[in-house]
Amino acid sequence: MSRYISKQTSILIPTLREAPAEAEARSHQLLLRAGFIRQLAAGIYSYLPLGWRVLRRIESIVREEMEDAGFQELLLPAMQPAELWERSGRYGDYGAELIRLQDRHEREFVLGPTHEEVITALAAAEVNTYRKLPLRLYQIQTKFRDERRPRFGLLRGREFLMKDAYSFDRSWEDLDRTYQAARDAYRRIFTRCGLKFSMVEAEAGSIGGEGETHEFMAPAEIGEDTIVSCPACGYAANLEKAAAAAAAGERSEEEAEHQAPAIQKVATPNTRTIEEVSAFLRIPASSILKTMIYMADGEPVAAIVRGDHEVNENKLTAALGCGALELAEPQDVLKITGTPHGYAGPVGLHIPVYLDRDAVLYGGAVAGAGEAHAHVRNVVPFRDFQPAQIGDYRSVQEGDRCPNCAEALQFAKGIEVGHIFKLGTKYSSVLDAGYTDEAGREQTMIMGCYGIGISRLLSAVAEQSLGDQGMCWPLGIAPHAVHLIPVSTQDPDQAAVVDQIATELARQGVECLIDDREERPGVKFKDADLIGLPLRIVVGKRAGEGIVEWTDRRGGVRTELTWQEAVRLAAGICSTAGETL
Repeated sequence: MSRYISKQTSILIPTLREAPAEAEARSHQLLLRAGFIRQLAAGIYSYLPLGWRVLRRIESIVREEMEDAGFQELLLPAMQPAELWERSGRYGDYGAELIRLQDRHEREFVLGPTHEEVITALAAAEVNTYRKLPLRLYQIQTKFRDERRPRFGLLRGREFLMKDAYSFDRSWEDLDRTYQAARDAYRRIFTRCGLKFSMVEAEAGSIGGEGETHEFMAPAEIGEDTIVSCPACGYAANLEKAAAAAAAGERSEEEAEHQAPAIQKVATPNTRTIEEVSAFLRIPASSILKTMIYMADGEPVAAIVRGDHEVNENKLTAALGCGALELAEPQDVLKITGTPHGYAGPVGLHIPVYLDRDAVLYGGAVAGAGEAHAHVRNVVPFRDFQPAQIGDYRSVQEGDRCPNCAEALQFAKGIEVGHIFKLGTKYSSVLDAGYTDEAGREQTMIMGCYGIGISRLLSAVAEQSLGDQGMCWPLGIAPHAVHLIPVSTQDPDQAAVVDQIATELARQGVECLIDDREERPGVKFKDADLIGLPLRIVVGKRAGEGIVEWTDRRGGVRTELTWQEAVRLAAGICSTAGETL
């Protein structure tokens, strides 16, 4: 039989009438019900034939576009010596998600969640001259992260398929060109996969780096990330990174020193929270300074934001330049400040204070008094306490103004499907990845890295492709283009037309899936809706006349026409899509 023709009786497609109870997201439910995936353990999945076909199509698109962008494919080991991670400084910093193990000789290894260390060590060993640069490499491989709470099926798993790419350049200018090539390739990849997406400014996270970084986000209600965007100028960022236009100060520093009233202590019994203080003193939360005590690499610091704002720990971590930032426990707050949790304030605080720019209330603010059941009014920075630094340390809120054009910012949920980084020399400097330039001088390679979650992309596309009855896969990555369904496998006229359609589709390079099962029509149609192939041809009682039912599920078009016309439509659609399906 032609490789373009598949029969359902010969393929493992175990559809389910009901979704398992543990499946929360609709995409997860339907991937399970349609027989694309099965769970082996929490966050660990088997890909059944239809799911694997979708992954292979995604991989094919990724390979084409990465190679067009000048990247070469290779394959790196999944098991990595812990020594490399110790040299980069990430072995201790990565946290509990890093799966650690020992071999029989008690040597330490990790299962790779990512491959910056391995690829840098390879480049350091194999590249020693400017003549071998730039170098662009990529792989598609299984990664491992011991997620605390695997959820939403393939969106947050412990074992997943990923494309990770790495670049080595001579200069930041060369890296800019590589970064642009990767960014353009990502746009083409996601477009060809039929995904709605946006590129947003982002935080580097555990990967780190010295330059800009961007995420590619797929809008979806179940997304764990928040996309902040401006509809007027196109500004977009992950909530972790997003900035808002600075609030206007009430007075200048000099005016405040001369005109603001002196500090006044007031009793505030049993009022630990901002909400309690606001209600007790009958003032808005925006007039209160929220003092948060953190441990930054083991050293105490204070972050101060307005009472109606929240500390953005990613921004604070970046400002501090620390590896680990944790909110201090109540007993530690008491030890550091001499004050019970909920009553600490900046006045008289003997640790570095990082003051958010929107909390610079020169008209005076309310803050913790540094003693139980008391607060102070009329607190003015510089007059009453000395900030170590003023900056943007808060999370943006919906309705804040765009930092570029001052229009109102909008929020939406999104799934991260790709992330690109300008690493600079973060890894090359510590792993000795250098080269000799034209003048014989030793230089350090400038790196970038570029990741796409292949299995996550499958789930994100499914989430965006949901219909009332099931999925409708984009043509570019559908497991088959056409679902060919005879109402009765025992009818000779239907069998003859099905054979003619399948043969002609195969001749034109269009893949079809024939439902040759001896099942009731209702069962076949329900399963077809679950499987979600974009084009459907139903061969029924008018087969003797050469008439079939044609459905283009992408737009809901359904009509009767000759089987020859149906084949021409299918072939034309696949040809227009630029895919051989």
